Amino acid sequence: MTKSYIRRILQSHVYDVARETPVDTARQLSKKLNNTVYLKREDLQPVFSFKIRGAYNKIMALTPAQLAQGVITASAGNHAQGVALSAQRLGIHATIVMPKTTPGIKVKSVQNYGAKAVLHGNTYNEAYDHATQLAGEKGYTFVHPYDDPDVIAGQGTVGMELLRQVRTIDAIFVPVGGGGLIAGIAAYVKYVNPKIKIIGVEPNDAACLAAAMKANDRVILPEVGIFVDGVAVKQIGEEPFRIAQSCVDDVITVSTDEVCASIQDIFEDTRAIAEPAGALALAGLKRYAHLNNITQQHLVAIISGANINFHRLQHISERAEIGEGREALLAVTIPEQAGSFRTFCRTLGTRGITEFNYRYNDPSLAVVFVGIETHEHERPAVIQALTEQGFEVEDLSDNEIAKVHIRHMVGGRKPVDDERLFHFEFPERPGALMNFLNKIGNQRNISLFHYRNHGADFGRVLAGIQIPDADYADFVARLTTIGYPFRDETQNPVYRLFLK
Repeated sequence: MTKSYIRRILQSHVYDVARETPVDTARQLSKKLNNTVYLKREDLQPVFSFKIRGAYNKIMALTPAQLAQGVITASAGNHAQGVALSAQRLGIHATIVMPKTTPGIKVKSVQNYGAKAVLHGNTYNEAYDHATQLAGEKGYTFVHPYDDPDVIAGQGTVGMELLRQVRTIDAIFVPVGGGGLIAGIAAYVKYVNPKIKIIGVEPNDAACLAAAMKANDRVILPEVGIFVDGVAVKQIGEEPFRIAQSCVDDVITVSTDEVCASIQDIFEDTRAIAEPAGALALAGLKRYAHLNNITQQHLVAIISGANINFHRLQHISERAEIGEGREALLAVTIPEQAGSFRTFCRTLGTRGITEFNYRYNDPSLAVVFVGIETHEHERPAVIQALTEQGFEVEDLSDNEIAKVHIRHMVGGRKPVDDERLFHFEFPERPGALMNFLNKIGNQRNISLFHYRNHGADFGRVLAGIQIPDADYADFVARLTTIGYPFRDETQNPVYRLFLK
């Protein structure tokens, strides 16, 4: 029963290292949404994330003998820093197993807290397996990032604070990865005030709780997106899911662009910069309020962390306007003749053009890649106005390949026999791109290539590769041996419009 968590939460020792974080009123966003929006500022913790609560509470629950042996965990993110700082404060040994793909800044951060960083494997699962193996060999206690009652109770202190800090709450929006945070908050809040709704928020491409709720059982996602890396988990934790089934009212999913827009919202109201997972709950709050026509309510979003690589901000800035509905990306076909661009601009009226990419290719028709300033939810009206003027329009605002790659590649086109277009993701570490090129380049001729570093833990490549139909199945089978996620984008309309 979740009732047992109330005692655990009330007796948590988190405040030896964690702080009771403030709740800010997002005044600009409240006015815009016609609701009172509160931000619970877990980004202000000593490790810039709520993870310190659960990690410290778990370690404090260990016996003297267990403390003497030391602790171990597997993490490349905020949990790693939480365990490292907790161990430092208690004067015990901590080992953090991190994938080899972990950026150096995160490895150094763990080491600065006095923990031993062990780099193993290329994925979290490989690091996790190695950590559990070391725990058995060395006698360390494994500190799970989310699927542990003491960790869940530590995270539950966020809910306890909220009920003290905010007099009226209609709904609390919580980011979901493995589920420890939402389980702790939901267990406490639903016991004290069952009328408050608990809404989980996940990225569209990493919605493990939504899938589990739908199936009424934990499922393993075949793959997860990694933009919101703090919640990129394939399966919800067993204990968090048990609690969620009885205490979570709803789960909503959001897009990458909506997350980026919420990072901007947080900055504009607080001048703080949240990491993608840190802004996830706010993105869900905004979407939920819009879909359900909610007004005049008191809504809380958990700002869960601020551990972001500074170089990701350019990518986030590019996507924020689309996520807010203030920019439309379109492919527009116009006559290749004098005056047609003037007609195009006249049709747009006073709307600003944020981006315009074009290169001569055909004597009769031109295809331009254009970004247009729009008001919220105005995109259909813009497309209709252009269509009524006789322009052929393809909406690219939700086309990931267009936003990440094509907008930087628009130019002349040359027919290439047997060309297939593939999108790849690979770990962003020294030598990774060269390793990728060596493995791909030796198989087939590369006819197109675009790579852009977004300051993240992963790289994205768009590649055109010449493959006769008869060899396609064999080539795809070989790609799977490389170990990088990939997908065939040959049928993507943006490829036909600008590259093929």
